[in-house]
Amino acid sequence: MRPWLPVAWCLLCAAAGSAWAEEAPRERIALDTGWRFHAGDPPGVTGQLDYDARPAVQDNEDGKAADARPAQAEAAAAADRPVLRPWILPTANALIADPARRHARPAGDAPGSDVSFVQPDFDDSGWQPVTLPHDWAIAGPFLVEGPYGGMGRLPSWGVAWYRRTLEVPASDRGRHLALAFDGAMSHATVWCNGQLLGGWPYGYTSWRVDLDGCLRHGGRNQIAVRLDNPPDSARWYPGGGLYRRVWLEKTAPASVAPWGVQVTTPQVSREQAQVRVQVELRNSGKSAASLRVSTTLHALDALGRPVGEAVAQGSERTVTVGAGGTASLDDTLRVAHPQLWGPPPTQQPHRYLAITTVREGARVLDRVETPFGIREVRFDPRRGLLVNGEHVPIRGVNQHHDLGALGAAFNATAAERQLRLLQAMGANAIRMSHNPPDPALLSLTDRLGLLVVDEIFDSWQMKKTPLDFHRVFDDWHEPDLRALLRRDRNHPSVILWSIGNEVGEQYSGQAGADIARALRDIVREEDPTRPITAAMNYAKPDMPLPAVLDVIGLNYQGEGIRDTPEFEGTERIRTPPMYDAFHRAFPDKAILSTETASTLSSRGVYLFPVTPETSAPVRDGRGGDSRAHQVSDYALHAVDFGASPDKVFAALDAHPFVAGEFVWTGFDYLGEPTPYYTSRSSYSGIIDLAGFPKDRYWLYQSRWRPDLPMAHLLPHWTWPGREGQVTPVHVFTSGDEAELFVNGVPQGRQRKAPGQYRLRWDAVRYQPGELRVVAYKNGQPWAEDRVRTAGTAATLHAVPERGTLVADGRDLAFIAIEVRDARGERLPQASLPVRVRIDGPGELVATDNGDPTDMTPFPSATRAMFSGRLLAIVRARPGAQGMLRVHLEAEGVPALDFPLTLVPGASP
Repeated sequence: MRPWLPVAWCLLCAAAGSAWAEEAPRERIALDTGWRFHAGDPPGVTGQLDYDARPAVQDNEDGKAADARPAQAEAAAAADRPVLRPWILPTANALIADPARRHARPAGDAPGSDVSFVQPDFDDSGWQPVTLPHDWAIAGPFLVEGPYGGMGRLPSWGVAWYRRTLEVPASDRGRHLALAFDGAMSHATVWCNGQLLGGWPYGYTSWRVDLDGCLRHGGRNQIAVRLDNPPDSARWYPGGGLYRRVWLEKTAPASVAPWGVQVTTPQVSREQAQVRVQVELRNSGKSAASLRVSTTLHALDALGRPVGEAVAQGSERTVTVGAGGTASLDDTLRVAHPQLWGPPPTQQPHRYLAITTVREGARVLDRVETPFGIREVRFDPRRGLLVNGEHVPIRGVNQHHDLGALGAAFNATAAERQLRLLQAMGANAIRMSHNPPDPALLSLTDRLGLLVVDEIFDSWQMKKTPLDFHRVFDDWHEPDLRALLRRDRNHPSVILWSIGNEVGEQYSGQAGADIARALRDIVREEDPTRPITAAMNYAKPDMPLPAVLDVIGLNYQGEGIRDTPEFEGTERIRTPPMYDAFHRAFPDKAILSTETASTLSSRGVYLFPVTPETSAPVRDGRGGDSRAHQVSDYALHAVDFGASPDKVFAALDAHPFVAGEFVWTGFDYLGEPTPYYTSRSSYSGIIDLAGFPKDRYWLYQSRWRPDLPMAHLLPHWTWPGREGQVTPVHVFTSGDEAELFVNGVPQGRQRKAPGQYRLRWDAVRYQPGELRVVAYKNGQPWAEDRVRTAGTAATLHAVPERGTLVADGRDLAFIAIEVRDARGERLPQASLPVRVRIDGPGELVATDNGDPTDMTPFPSATRAMFSGRLLAIVRARPGAQGMLRVHLEAEGVPALDFPLTLVPGASP
């Protein structure tokens, strides 16, 4: 059963009625179903629905170096027609602190008010029915030709429309109703019954529009949403459409403001914790309200359910909130012998729930539930991160927001699968690169105990791509940042705010530092409890930008960027190892490697000869094959500005004051396929796009889980035609020494030297049979691994990650498919096409194989294996019972048929 995921300010939902104030003080209803989708504008729409004028893109820079210097923005010519920007800007007013800087809505009708798609009586019956979250671009087809690799070779740019009716009962008259968007990609505009309500340009922010004033109570209401994703707007695949959930919120006129409860723990000990609860109230009604506000605290179990009696009761406070006004209250509660939130394995992610109740007289007007954790987090300049007084080395990865073959459409099952694979490797932290995540992802990191760096922007005023966020930064950086902070500040997993990634303002001296200071000040206004960082790949200790930050965030600079002689004369960034220089310049600041490694590899691909170097760039004959567009899985080659894991480990071990690292990246992601931009997806993941670990997964596991007995051999041992040729064997182990055997013949016993993180037998010659390693620790046997030569294909083999599937329309089954020989050995180089069929009440959602060069559309039921593996993703129909069957067919081997048992689940 999929665990319940708490929402930061989700409340009790009950049937609406005449006594709604007592029975359902707040409702938050998921609008997942009932939507219809259409790609493109109606005929005759030629710019009147544009957010703003855009500059013409003259040159596509697809494939430029990822660390290329950002450029100054190009001015767009003034629009020769009305645009929607003045009508959209007021949506941000609640998130702009200075009233003088808030926006007034223009008088009259907004441009495009006569467009057919926004009209309540427009017939959309021919549009495609869809369920949210929905990424309209992920189905493809891939763009095989042209400069589209950076954005994943999927056409995610363009206009998309969504329409849905809302039934609003007459009993809701007098309540405050709003639509809340967890995220919409991008430049969203919302209409209700033909009236423009507002919108939001940035595709990753959560935002809301009020429905008051446009609704027909006791009848049907028509919602229309237009998305306009610009081309050349991202350095990776952004997805498209309503790719996160949309909610209908109903509250009393006097209620807790959106994201209006903030919970902090200013004093924490094993004996007692102080819990501070700050509540912001708002009154959208026409008369003042005298409100009584109180909060209770409850412990949550591992699935997020309240257990037992309240552990603390706050005092009741009374306040009068004027019509159209706001008010704030503050209370401090004490919890005796608290269960602390902290990262496994040495700590546990215990959580609590704050229930804030608002009353007017005897009536309950509002009740807000806020999950939180009691913990103390501190960055120390000499020791790094301390959680509840314990030193916790950060063993983190960077994660983009896509979910592989599912695209950008968020799915909790898929996201939890990713996080658990990373935790099994030993990762304890995630950096959200380079944008706010889906809010449900932070509910997962809270529950699993993963530390989070929450990041807001990839660019400020200077551009990385012609139409990225820099186009709206000046107008929207404050509301976007405040929205992130207010939404996410109660999540115990969030330990650090990042205000930018490799921004061009690193190069602009004091001007760039001034922008960083303005962003920092906004963070401190909203959340003074967490420090601020930015990820810097260029700024040096003597530059003004680092001085603004609380924690120094370094991308690749710690171990050095292009610091070998072969890069002399390059125009790209060259930097010697910089940990010591930053530590000397900022002895009172902690240092964190926000990006390390960017090692490149293709799962199960091994190229010869193998470099004797510890770390090397990818070139033909040196780990790369520009004809096949694959990179060797020996994990010794990286992007030019990056490094192997081995080089990074050595740099961190030599500088124990560094808080830790975030590897680029945990999973492969769509887009940015350095070094081969004709591919669809990246090569930098420790785990491939389908979720199959590459060999370096076990290299990181050997370092990050030193107490786990493990040994891992590479490469595979099925090499017809290589008999007698040198085929180096590497071993990743948490042991301190190992002995290698080929067909039982010893190849020597090696012990790790200081600064050595893998064991190498580089002179082994291939002969069919068995490769075996025995690892030792402290002289005692510790772990073994073996690899055997495979024969010819005999059977298909499938392993569902779970044997059951919740029939709620959201849960997913991930099925790994292999072909094996008669002895059960997997064929590691198999590229056998497999056909997948689902019989019964379910559907095949997607297939994938982790091959960055595979341009087969993800929904395809037939796909070739890559390096002997294939993934099928299956979903059951909501409300289905019994079981469904998965049927696999491939040429030359018997078909395979197996069941998946369905577990009852609610419809989405």
